[in-house]
Amino acid sequence: MALTTERVTDPAPPGFPDWSYAARQAAEAVPDQAIDACWRALNHLSAAQLYLTDNLRLARPLRPADVKETPRGHWGVCPPVNCMLAHLGPLTAWRPTGSELLVLHGAGHAGPSALAHAYLGGSLHLTGNGPSWSMPELRALITGFPHPERFGGEITPLIPGVRHTGGQLGPALAIAQGMALDAPHRLVVPLIGDGELETGATAAAWLARRALHGSGEHGAVLPVVLANGLKMGGPSLLAGMSEDDVRAYFTGLGYEPLIHDGAHLPGFRRLLADAFTRLRPLGEPGRQPVIVLTMPKGHTGPEQVAGRWIAGTPAVHKTPLKSPRHNDAEFAALAAWLASYRPAELFTTQGRPTDLVRQALPGPSPAPGTARPSAPLASRGPQSWPDVSAVIRERAANGAFRLFSPDEIASNRLQLAADGRLPSWAVEILNEEICHGWLQGYTETGRDALLATYEAFAPVNTSLLVQHLKHRRLRYLAHQGGLPSVNYLITSLGWRNTYTHQNPGLVSSMLETEDGFVHVYTPADATRAAAVLAVMLAGHDRVNFLITDKHPGPAFPPDPFRDELTDGAAIWPHLSHHGRPHLILASAGDIPARELTAAATLLRRSHPEIKIRYLHVNDLAVLGPAPHWPYALDERTFTRLFGTDTPVLMAVPTHPGSVRALLAARGETSRFHVVGYREPSRPTTPEGLLEHCGLSAAALSAQAALMIKEHSG
Repeated sequence: MALTTERVTDPAPPGFPDWSYAARQAAEAVPDQAIDACWRALNHLSAAQLYLTDNLRLARPLRPADVKETPRGHWGVCPPVNCMLAHLGPLTAWRPTGSELLVLHGAGHAGPSALAHAYLGGSLHLTGNGPSWSMPELRALITGFPHPERFGGEITPLIPGVRHTGGQLGPALAIAQGMALDAPHRLVVPLIGDGELETGATAAAWLARRALHGSGEHGAVLPVVLANGLKMGGPSLLAGMSEDDVRAYFTGLGYEPLIHDGAHLPGFRRLLADAFTRLRPLGEPGRQPVIVLTMPKGHTGPEQVAGRWIAGTPAVHKTPLKSPRHNDAEFAALAAWLASYRPAELFTTQGRPTDLVRQALPGPSPAPGTARPSAPLASRGPQSWPDVSAVIRERAANGAFRLFSPDEIASNRLQLAADGRLPSWAVEILNEEICHGWLQGYTETGRDALLATYEAFAPVNTSLLVQHLKHRRLRYLAHQGGLPSVNYLITSLGWRNTYTHQNPGLVSSMLETEDGFVHVYTPADATRAAAVLAVMLAGHDRVNFLITDKHPGPAFPPDPFRDELTDGAAIWPHLSHHGRPHLILASAGDIPARELTAAATLLRRSHPEIKIRYLHVNDLAVLGPAPHWPYALDERTFTRLFGTDTPVLMAVPTHPGSVRALLAARGETSRFHVVGYREPSRPTTPEGLLEHCGLSAAALSAQAALMIKEHSG
């Protein structure tokens, strides 16, 4: 049953689409029978992908030979997802002029559903021959599932229309919010599994909407909770709540829950129309609608087979019938299941959806535009960069930009406005995952964003970033590159912080992925950091991490910086001798540069006869070998910088093991001595931590002298 709530709806602000228009027009233009036919078509295609090799329309009685030897895939989440897609199709087709409706799949296991929807929408091309609606295309879709080399069996951007790779588990609502920011024309509908409601990212995203109040003119988000009752292994926590408890839960979060099981199609259409009427911009105070669809997991599938109950059990999660080709009872259940959709009414003999099905389809959707500044901020010389804050302010002044931070903008000493206030384009919330979700959604829709955070807390997002790297990689393979880069500003470094705030682990994990999109920038001073940030914000198709100390430090001669920026590393002539060196000193990061340059001065005094070469590494990723690292130093440049047999002492701000791994992949092991963060056994002072790690100037000087002695001896 639907929850009915009478209220007076305030008028929408200027520029915000009249989404009730879509509901009115769709109700008049699209009959209920078309939506039912579309839902049945999606369900049939989803189930057929799991089970069939032939007889795709059931034009004749099903035979065991028509069934796959080993069914694979996920069925359970498909029916409720298909229900939403069928109902949203007409609303999308009749959306207001100039508006946009995006569906975001939080349920990663709904791959068959997304593929089926792409086929019905005419955007899926599998054979490369002829129209997208044809019997060869339909056969390729169904018999080729799970398409291990083409799409995979789950939600990925290799499937047309997919903007979020399922499997991140939790951030879909935050990503949808990020997509709607600064886009008043856009409505985003995230489909959220009830298992996802148990994740911290989803739980925090409901409350996170409050942080966006007064932060600009935004679009709308209509969350849809697929309250199907089951996770993979058993009942969800939401399933144990009464309807009154569910209402109270979402009401307490500031939402207006609209609850329905989807069984009565006209009633569910009216509920959706009510939700569209109640939509308001994301940043506007007051209650927002949330749809809670209580359709059971695996609905319309077999309920029981040979006395074995299937419906309402974890058996519906994947393939409810394990071996229907060889099991008579399962075969009979499969034949009845597929026949219940009456597929011959839904698809012509040419594989085309019938006219009735096509009435409920959304039609083509315009790709979101990319709004970026007309001139890259990195066009000036490095000498003219004042500081990181100025770069952020200048980028924000050009529009289509957001800064997200977990309550640390002031702590990180970022000056975003003259009066010290937080500008509308900067948002704080004490949650790393939400900040990442907002950034991911914002960049996914073509705008630039920056996440500024403490070094020690950034590793919370490791899993989200690894999954997003997979998403970016697949988008690139699908020729959907060109997105703005994902940018992290990592500051409040552990070298100056308390024991609990010491953890440079995020960039180590990112380097271990050996993903060519990753760049870990380690500039030597504040001026260089500002220029690097400008390059990051002007770029695309990268996942960038800028490590820079928030406290003022020494400034170094700017002359080598152009090479540091273009090659990733450069020799510092003012600290280097001419000719072949006895020792190479290499720094990465501002604190290591401060200590290693001091060590070089000490070494010159104690060993004036020793020739050294000093260089700085601006991007740790260039140390790895090609082809894993497409921006790697080529062998000629690497040899020019590091030589072939000269010992190298390298000081880095990260765990040294990740840098050693990059060098080892090049075949460099014994002559490189890498010094970096090493976990202390107890709290200590910043000076004590440097000593413990061997990163103080004195410790580095002593290590350098020892290496020279060992090499010459």
